[in-house]
Amino acid sequence: MPVFRSIIARLRHRLLLEGNVTIHLRADARTARYALPLIRKLLADDEDGETYRCAIAHWHHMGRPPLERYLGSVSLCQIDGPLQDAPAAYSHGWFLPLGGLIETPGVTAHLTPFDADAIRRRIQDAIEREIVGWATEHALYDSPPVVSEYDRASADRAAKDMIADWKEESTSRPDGCCLDEPAGAMCAACRKGSDHD
Repeated sequence: MPVFRSIIARLRHRLLLEGNVTIHLRADARTARYALPLIRKLLADDEDGETYRCAIAHWHHMGRPPLERYLGSVSLCQIDGPLQDAPAAYSHGWFLPLGGLIETPGVTAHLTPFDADAIRRRIQDAIEREIVGWATEHALYDSPPVVSEYDRASADRAAKDMIADWKEESTSRPDGCCLDEPAGAMCAACRKGSDHD
């Protein structure tokens, strides 16, 4: 019966991974240079690792590698790769996606390479308009630009403190306050800590 015990042990190890597991991977040097930092981030046993794993969890269900995935509140648009050389007569760009997918209530549609490229461009234009609009609404053009790098530990601590304060203050907000804000966000007065009963 040692053979059966060995088989059961191997199955248990594969199906019910417990403890630490050693993974051996082989890749050419060029691929490894890019993949190893990503693998380390995916395997991190902390909030960051969990976030990275959740961000790509949908990859398990994809037939093609997704280039972009745009999520609405109930709808999604996915643009599929790998990118392909565009025909010379195609004036919008040098590369085309292989296709795409749209899902919205009552609709599931696969996209041709040209339709996927067209909707990708429309979504990118809408995103650009929203970013510029947000920067204008919040007077960000009046502020001096900041460097994109930041002290992660300090920034995370400040953000978590801000969220904790918001959770605490949310119970004491005036009735009806912030109802026009998306998904429970604070209005400008609440964000500044104003008392506006």
